[in-house]
Amino acid sequence: MNTTFLLIGTKKGLFLLAGRDRARWELRGPFLSGKEINHATYDQKSGGIYAAANDAWFGSELTWSVDFGKTWQTPKQAPAFAAGSEQKIERLWHIAPGPDAFYLGVAPAALFRSHDSGQTWTEVTSVSGHPTRSRWFPGAGGLCLHSILLDPTNPQRLFIGISAAGVFRSDDGGDTWQPANRGTRAEFLPDKLPEVGQCVHKLKVSADRKLLFQQNHCGVYRSADGGENWDEITQGLPSDFGFPMAVHPREPETIYVIPLKGAEFRCPPENKLRVFRSRNGGRSWDPCAKGLPQDHAFSGVYREAMTTDDLNPAGIYFGTNTGKIFGSFDEGDNWSELADNLPPVFSVHAFKKE
Repeated sequence: MNTTFLLIGTKKGLFLLAGRDRARWELRGPFLSGKEINHATYDQKSGGIYAAANDAWFGSELTWSVDFGKTWQTPKQAPAFAAGSEQKIERLWHIAPGPDAFYLGVAPAALFRSHDSGQTWTEVTSVSGHPTRSRWFPGAGGLCLHSILLDPTNPQRLFIGISAAGVFRSDDGGDTWQPANRGTRAEFLPDKLPEVGQCVHKLKVSADRKLLFQQNHCGVYRSADGGENWDEITQGLPSDFGFPMAVHPREPETIYVIPLKGAEFRCPPENKLRVFRSRNGGRSWDPCAKGLPQDHAFSGVYREAMTTDDLNPAGIYFGTNTGKIFGSFDEGDNWSELADNLPPVFSVHAFKKE
C-alpha cells in the first residue's frame, strides 16, 4: 500500500492530506493553528516538514517537525538582516531544502542560506545588494523572493524569481547574480522589455534540468539556455495572467498552468476552472476540466498552490482560495475534489515518506 501526502498551507494553519493508493484520503490538522503558511515542503534527507509561517501580530517564523506535526522546532539563529540594517523581514515566502544547503526567500526580496538544516541562517548579501535593486519594486504581494531552483547536479547554479524584479541566475553558488529576463514582457512599465522589473509569478525547471518555465504577470515563457533568452508560449491560453505552474516529474516538456483573468479580477476566464496542459513545452495547450466546476467558478489559485507527485501516471494537485483541494490521477484528464471547507489555500506540496 502506497501513501501519498499533501502538505497544505492555508491562511489558518497547516494541514496534511494522506491518500492511501491515492484512493482514500484522510485530512489531519490543523498544525500551527492560526498561522499563515505561505509555503510548506518536505525534506527527504532529514525527514522534516518545513513551513514558512507568518503572523500579522507576531511576525514570521520558520518552523519544522520531524515527527509529522507532533512537535515543532524553530531555528537557534533565525533569519534576520544584519544589525543596523533599515530592512526588516516582512514575510517568509519559500523554503528550498538542498543537498548541500537550505535556502529561504523572504520579503522584502532577500535570500537566506543554512548549512545545518535550518538551525542557523545567514543572508546572501549579493541578492540584497544587487546593482539593479533600485529598479526593483513591490507587486501586489510585496517585493517577494518566491521561487528558488537548485540544480542537484551542479550546486553552484541557482535561480531565483522575484516579484517584481524578475529572474536571476548564479553560477558561483550565490556569490554573484545576473538578470535572466531577456524576452519577457513588462507591459506595466514604459520599457516593455527591460533588463529587470518583470513580475515573474512562478519559476519551474523541467525534469531533465534542461528547460526553464515561468508563469509571469505578462505571459508564460520557456527558456532552453538557462534563462539567457525566453520564448513566450502563451498562445493557446485564454489569458496571459496566472500564478501557479507545475512540471511533470518525468516528461521534460509536459507542464501545467491555471490561467486567471487579469490582474484586477484574478478569477478563471469564462468563470470556468480549468487546468491547461502542454505536452510539447508550450507549443500547444489543451484544457483539462473534467470534474472541475465549469459554471460560476470564481476561485483563484495562488503561486505555491499547485504540485505533482512522482507516481506513474503522475498525480496533479492544486488548492483554491475558496478552500478546495483538487487532484488528478491520470495526469490531468480527470479531476476529483479531495477536500473542501479549508481556509484559503496558499500552498500544496506532494511527497512520499521514504
